[in-house]
Amino acid sequence: MDDPTISKQSAPSTPSINVPSIMSDSSLHLENLPSRTMHINRLLNSSYNRSPSRTIYSDRFIPSRSGSNFALFDISNSPTSAEGKEDGSGTYNSLLRAALFGPHTPDKKDSSEVPASRNIFRYKTETKRTLHSLSPAGFDDSVPGISYSPVKAPRKVPKSPYKVLDAPALQDDFYLNLVDWSSNNVLAVGLGNCVYLWNACSSKVTKLCDLGVDDSVCSVCWAQRGTHLAVGTSDGNVEIWDTSRCRRVRTMEGHRLRVGTLAWSSSLLSSGSRDKSILQRDIRAPDDFASKLSGHKSEVCGLKWSYDNRELASGGNDNKLFVWNQHSTQPVLKYCEHTAAVKAIAWSPHLHGLLASGGGTADRCIRFWSTTTNTHLSCMDTGSQVCNLVWSKNVNELVSTHGYSQNQIIVWRYPTMTKLATLTGHTYRVLYLAISPDGQTIVTGAGDETLRFWNVFPSPKSQNTDSEIGASFFGRTTIR
Repeated sequence: MDDPTISKQSAPSTPSINVPSIMSDSSLHLENLPSRTMHINRLLNSSYNRSPSRTIYSDRFIPSRSGSNFALFDISNSPTSAEGKEDGSGTYNSLLRAALFGPHTPDKKDSSEVPASRNIFRYKTETKRTLHSLSPAGFDDSVPGISYSPVKAPRKVPKSPYKVLDAPALQDDFYLNLVDWSSNNVLAVGLGNCVYLWNACSSKVTKLCDLGVDDSVCSVCWAQRGTHLAVGTSDGNVEIWDTSRCRRVRTMEGHRLRVGTLAWSSSLLSSGSRDKSILQRDIRAPDDFASKLSGHKSEVCGLKWSYDNRELASGGNDNKLFVWNQHSTQPVLKYCEHTAAVKAIAWSPHLHGLLASGGGTADRCIRFWSTTTNTHLSCMDTGSQVCNLVWSKNVNELVSTHGYSQNQIIVWRYPTMTKLATLTGHTYRVLYLAISPDGQTIVTGAGDETLRFWNVFPSPKSQNTDSEIGASFFGRTTIR
């Protein structure tokens, strides 16, 4: 059969370069090159984007440009004549390289760079990055419009308190809550049968009340806003004081034994007692209490309302942690994993329903719970009695204070629970803890009759650990 293709190939012809069929013989003449310029320019201006971080796989019949060894084609760069002008064959070679292999095809490689494999085409490209590019600070500075900052060093927490207050008669009793810090930057401290106020801005000390020789202060708690302070007494009463006028507003009864813990939720005040009960009090109503919550089998020593004021967590000397809602008289959630008294309770301000609790000497653990899903999330053995917990509102960190046997203060990063700092200085159990309204400073109290102020958290707008209080007042003074 007469095949024109075969007959054409068998006909004698002059030597020529094997090129794609789309390029006619006439297009190979130099005088026709200008007519091909626009087509070549389009090829040169086309983009061939490569990912710097992954292997590129091409079709099994279409090789990868960047992975193939085009140097084996031996199409050299444009030679230059003695007059400094490129000859016609060099121009042709350049255009041919661009048409066949793309504008980003590398020049002919040196013999030292030619890989051992003699295969011209490859069907995958393995892109490698340098160690410099993998480092957090190792970026290409030549990229326009992009600026890179170096990796920040870990935040340093000062290991010493910036201020110490002497607090004579501060009781060494695990079940009491005698220190609280108001939203107006005033610290309330129960010392014996008296309550003292310390203004953090002016360092002014004011004696608020004296309960008399037959009574003593067992708990203090500021209202969330305003100047009202609740005081729990050893007689089982709860007193409400207007601190702006140093005047008692009312006294509410209901408990038979001492009131060791208090918690506010707007105008609702919850009080926990050694009589095992929790009373819900509406200070706007004439009655002493609106409802009574029963469930604990021993003294109630910890109370905390969630940030949305919908859930109340309570801890007791019966090793139980209960969660109540606004209307329940029985606990809606019960957690019994602790093996010692649960005084330390803290709700996360960053995640709804995240609750932290700490156990006493026989337990030593901080446990995390989700009240949304009713699950036990994690447990951290701290090695010593957990007395208090407070969560930072500026960063996802929390502070725990401890008693037997190390009397330390630990700053934790959540959720990894890595220790950012361990602070020491108290010689007795660190039973009391409160945080400043700006969220940067904590105050701790112990049976060594001192209050110590520590800068532990950054401000919400900067990583500067110097708070206004810490920068203004130094040294050691007395609170009464």
